[in-house]
Amino acid sequence: MGDTLLGTDLYRLDDLLTDEQKLMRRAVARLVDEEFLPTVQKHFRAGTFPTELAPRLGEMGLLGMNLHGYGCPGTDNVSYGLAMQELERGDSGLRSFCSVQGSLAMYPIWAFGSEEQKSRFLPGMAAGRIIGCFGLTEPDHGSDPAGMKTRARRDGDHYVLNGTKLWITNGTIADVAVVWAKTDEGGASSIRGYLVEKGMPGFEAREIHGKVSLRASLTAELSFHDVRVPAANVLPNVEGLKGPLMCLNQARYGIAWGATGAHRAVFEAARDYAVSRIQFGKPIASFQLVQAKLAEMYGELVKAQLVNWRLGQLKDLDQANFLHISFAKRNNVRVALEAARVAREILGANGITDDYPVIRHMTNLESVYTYEGTDDVHTLILGKELTGISAFV
Repeated sequence: MGDTLLGTDLYRLDDLLTDEQKLMRRAVARLVDEEFLPTVQKHFRAGTFPTELAPRLGEMGLLGMNLHGYGCPGTDNVSYGLAMQELERGDSGLRSFCSVQGSLAMYPIWAFGSEEQKSRFLPGMAAGRIIGCFGLTEPDHGSDPAGMKTRARRDGDHYVLNGTKLWITNGTIADVAVVWAKTDEGGASSIRGYLVEKGMPGFEAREIHGKVSLRASLTAELSFHDVRVPAANVLPNVEGLKGPLMCLNQARYGIAWGATGAHRAVFEAARDYAVSRIQFGKPIASFQLVQAKLAEMYGELVKAQLVNWRLGQLKDLDQANFLHISFAKRNNVRVALEAARVAREILGANGITDDYPVIRHMTNLESVYTYEGTDDVHTLILGKELTGISAFV
């Protein structure tokens, strides 16, 4: 493109990164460019995920990045965010794999598990030898997890699990599922986390077909029919919705950074196309309307980068709260989705083919807009803080 064209780091955030953070980001970018992007079109078309990358991701320290001990990398949160940004520049499915593994499967074991559970699962999960998934969403309960119907009944030294979970990333390849279910122990319904292992009788994972979004990602329905889960597989240190919501908060942090990676990918694709596409005897980048679209996409990208940088700082200072993360997830995903739609428009008919990355990112972001808290839910979280009035009850 040439040195005269403006890059995507307008406010020179790179100057604020440590040498280690820059080295890590370059390594992840190289992985995406050399080992993932050459195959993503094949996986997008086939509806598959390159599971052979799992040990490679573990080797690079990308699984459970910001967790400490038990074989986990223990990196800072800005490094984690930068890695998620690069992974989603490749595809939301790649970042989702790492987010689910680290934030939704490893994190609850790390935060709420017993020493035996941590020692048994976390080293293999950090290495990519053990794959995890997170079972919270149900067919009739997405934004309202408290209404879940999955139940766990105590029977001696086991719990008997019955129910269904839906839209579960990594579900069909998971060796262990962190499943949240209600129990009536003590006379009052409570939500607990259960480590359901592959091969337990009555546990089945079925792949969801027909998706037009997140196609390079494996999504499953999990069903439990009288699955006997040993009491030793219950997460002992959390009860109620606090557990799954804390996991979701971890995942939303990575999503805020990841969406900005997709935003950058569609912006760069649109800009490169506009500069090279000739119509009426000149590049379409010379037309005012196209320049206006590019400027708007770019402006929102720069603002999202600044939000992520400050959020990462706050998280490393242990000062980030759910509101900071909710704001970032809501803002960064919605501007990335809008950028993808505008990029598709700039590419014209070429924008609907998967020879270009735009339509793939656009359809992926439609899912990211919804999962880990819908845009509406995050809007109402902000609304409650602004007014002191909850719209949820």
